[in-house]
Amino acid sequence: MIKAGIVGITGYAGVELFRILTKHPEVEIAVVGSQSSTGEKLGTFYPHLSNFDISSVNTDPNELAKTCDVIFTATPHGGASAPYIEPAKKLGKKIIDLSADFRLTNLAVYEEWYKEKNHCPDIAKEAVYGLPELHKDNIKKAWLVANPGCYTTASILANYPLLHYGLIEEDSIIVDAKSGVSGAGRKIKQNLHYSEMEGGISAYSIASHRHTPEIEQELSIAAGKEIKITFTPHLTPMIRGILATSYSTAKKEVDLSKIVEMYKDFYKDSPFVRIAEGYLPCTKFTSGTNYIDISVNFDRRTRRMVVVSSLDNMIKGASGQAVQNMNLMFGLEETLGLDFIALYP
Repeated sequence: MIKAGIVGITGYAGVELFRILTKHPEVEIAVVGSQSSTGEKLGTFYPHLSNFDISSVNTDPNELAKTCDVIFTATPHGGASAPYIEPAKKLGKKIIDLSADFRLTNLAVYEEWYKEKNHCPDIAKEAVYGLPELHKDNIKKAWLVANPGCYTTASILANYPLLHYGLIEEDSIIVDAKSGVSGAGRKIKQNLHYSEMEGGISAYSIASHRHTPEIEQELSIAAGKEIKITFTPHLTPMIRGILATSYSTAKKEVDLSKIVEMYKDFYKDSPFVRIAEGYLPCTKFTSGTNYIDISVNFDRRTRRMVVVSSLDNMIKGASGQAVQNMNLMFGLEETLGLDFIALYP
């Protein structure tokens, strides 16, 4: 059995990891930890887990590395995961970091967007970007995986084939994305109060969202050159889900049926990518699952590609993807422990 440790159990990503891993046939949850709730039973801060006789501990990085085979750091960006990196590397253990600290390969770009220096600059170059649909072989060999977030996963996977096959103008991509409020975390904020956000939808971080360079980094690989996109996120009055609509200009008139086949071929070895035909993606269709639904459309009047993608921001956009990466790192079946059917309706 793989012994797993979860750092950051009191956050939404941490508790979702716990839920998924409790049913994973090859995993034993050895340690759960949180600096804010040390010594408290899980049921104290998450009543739905009151049947588990497990307490949160103050996870010493060296002890955690000795105890666990893999450590999930479900921590905020800004160096919270840094203390766990070196001890894990020294003992040959694996780290899956759910923060943004190791996702950007260019540390100057990280500093520009996050307004601070990376806390592990020497080790950062060893991290593998954990998007299995694009980097599966490297993930299998990695000891440190930078687990992508929800907006990035939805945006990158929706647009990557278009750039890979050279079908669109590289500078024409616009992503309009909507997220459920769980993506903002569990901390109380005024705009997340029920009375503030129920019945409304609002844009935020226009031209400044920190996921933008991450999306650009991966799509630039597809294009074979540096590209920039326009990315606008929105907060919607729902708990879970990402719905992203991407617009781009086709280089020429296209046969939509052929492009759909290109997408199918590109993702033929990606068990959690569903190319939607006969329906448009909806957040309810992926809620509670590790799937991403992608619908490819073409507006002949404006010669624009319109690609719609949806996923569960807490699973394929966070914790489920982390478990998918763990499966690959340990040579397990990629889908193991992740074969959820959507919570519908």
